[in-house]
Amino acid sequence: MSTERETADLFGPFRQFFSLQRDVLVLSLAMFAFSLGFQMTNRFLPDYLVYLGAGGFVVGLFATLGNVIGAVYPYYGGIISDRVGSRYALTVFGFLSTFGFAIWLGSAYIPAIDLGAVVLEPWVWVFVGLLLAQCWKSFGIGGHYAIVKQATEPSRLAQGFASTETFRRTAFLIAPLIVAVLVADELMPDFLWVLAIGIVFAVLGTIAQHLLYEADEDSVGKEFEGVGQIVDDLRALPDPLRPLLVADTFVRFANGMVYAFFILVITQLLEIGLTLSLPVVGTIDLSPAAFFGLLLSIEMLVALLTMAPAAKIAEYVGLKPVVGLGFFVYAIFPVLLIFGPQYVGGIDETWLLIALFAFSGLRFAGLPAHKALVVGPAEQGAGGRVTGSYYLIRGAIVIPSGALGGFLWQFVDPELSFTIATVIGMIGVVYFALFGQEFEAYR
Repeated sequence: MSTERETADLFGPFRQFFSLQRDVLVLSLAMFAFSLGFQMTNRFLPDYLVYLGAGGFVVGLFATLGNVIGAVYPYYGGIISDRVGSRYALTVFGFLSTFGFAIWLGSAYIPAIDLGAVVLEPWVWVFVGLLLAQCWKSFGIGGHYAIVKQATEPSRLAQGFASTETFRRTAFLIAPLIVAVLVADELMPDFLWVLAIGIVFAVLGTIAQHLLYEADEDSVGKEFEGVGQIVDDLRALPDPLRPLLVADTFVRFANGMVYAFFILVITQLLEIGLTLSLPVVGTIDLSPAAFFGLLLSIEMLVALLTMAPAAKIAEYVGLKPVVGLGFFVYAIFPVLLIFGPQYVGGIDETWLLIALFAFSGLRFAGLPAHKALVVGPAEQGAGGRVTGSYYLIRGAIVIPSGALGGFLWQFVDPELSFTIATVIGMIGVVYFALFGQEFEAYR
């Protein structure tokens, strides 16, 4: 570990990010563009599904499909990259994602189609769009981890991930604000403009990466060895990763049960908007959907302010405590969100929700440390395979979480769904506290 410890500051990660080699920088800039498009749309799609006639269980199935994609796509993306090269694979995935955004937009204009035995409702096309829209996002997981590991000292992995994550998640801060402005009155029909802007960002990201990306020395596409390697890679996961994987799977399963329903808590259950009195502008009334966008930006602002300091703190206290804090926030947030506005007296519901989403932003503070703990124990040159194997196992187990949460939401009780999610998440937190291992370089 370096004997000189730099002082963490908000802009440090940005300075470190822009010192990266050209190809990694171009790849990350494209990731920024796609993150803008995806975050402007994906978090609001559950409400869009309800507008198109879907129920809570369908929203849960939509979340489950996202889990399937997250588990499967990284491996198949790697295989395609091996065959055609990183540059062309990224371009193909970029255009597929763009087409997915376009299908989301078109869903509002496609009437129900009666096939006799079954009726294709308009919300079906939102599922089809997801299969394409998430192509670019899910492809680069293993390569991103491998690149940061190769370019960063073992004892500073958390700071390396903090640099790229801070830059990428700036898009997560900006995107919901754009949506809040566009859907200030109500979600529809203004959300169609949001989808159109998402298409523009995806096109720009795809074209920019194709023209600027030089893959001669890049190894993203060489980090995967095909489906035949999967079983061996799973068996070869480093021992320190096993308790992390178990705990992480509990926490992510819990989050998967309720994540898609956060917007519905605001727009359907609580129906809380926000009234702002601004100088010159005057009074602005934000719809519940627009207020949700503002809450997401507050959440991400806290994340951006805390990721770099948390990564620096990890060099003093270790990765495990920082990761554990992130797990705890993930686990406890659902029960706070569903019960807090109803049972906490003396506090305005609007300000309570703002405080809750600010608290939720702390779960991202542990994200760089978590990524360092995932890829740190891997042998040099095997970061992509280890990461892919880790997320394949986690993703496969988490797949049914959305459907379970949707079933409980629609047919049992939303409060029970969120309570069970917190219980499952806390099992993961306790397990990690008891059995989680520290990365040697941070001891």
